[in-house]
Amino acid sequence: MDQIQASVVAVSSDEYVTHLPRINVAKEASASYRAMLLVSNSSHDGVDPILAELIKIRASQINGCGFCIDMHATDARRKHSEHERRIYALPAWRELSFYTARERAALALTEEGTLLAEGGVSDKTWAEAEKQFTQAELAQIVMLIATINAWNRISVISRNQPPALDGAE
Repeated sequence: MDQIQASVVAVSSDEYVTHLPRINVAKEASASYRAMLLVSNSSHDGVDPILAELIKIRASQINGCGFCIDMHATDARRKHSEHERRIYALPAWRELSFYTARERAALALTEEGTLLAEGGVSDKTWAEAEKQFTQAELAQIVMLIATINAWNRISVISRNQPPALDGAE
C-alpha cells in the first residue's frame, strides 16, 4: 500500500478510496491532500465522536456530497453505534426531540457556517453555541465544520463515489 493510501485508510475504511471518476486528488496533489488529512484528523480532537459525525453528515447533506454522507452515516452507525433514526431525521433536527441542546447548537452552527453566502453565523447562533461549549470546544467545532466543507468540495468536484451497494464497482 503506498503512502497516500495508508493516509486515506487512517481516515476511513479501504472501501472509500477506490472510486475517483474525474481525478485522483490524493495522487495528483499529494502534499496538499496529506495536509488536509492532518487538519481533518486534528479537527476531531476533543469533540464527541457522535457529535463530530452529525456535524459532518449535516454539512454534507447541505452541500449535496453523497460520498461524504455515505461515509459519515456509515461511520456513525458502525463505529459509534449511532441510532439510524437520528441519522435519517438529521435534516429535520429542529422538529424532533432526538437531539441534545449541545447537538442542536452545533448543528445550527454547522448549517450557518456551511451556508456562508446566506449571511454567515448569526450572533444568536454563536451565543447559543457559547452556552453549550467551551472556547476550546468551539474552536475545534469551527475547524471540523471548515474541514468537512473542504472535503465536500473535493469530493463533489472530483465526483467521488461511495462503493456500490452490492459491493460491485
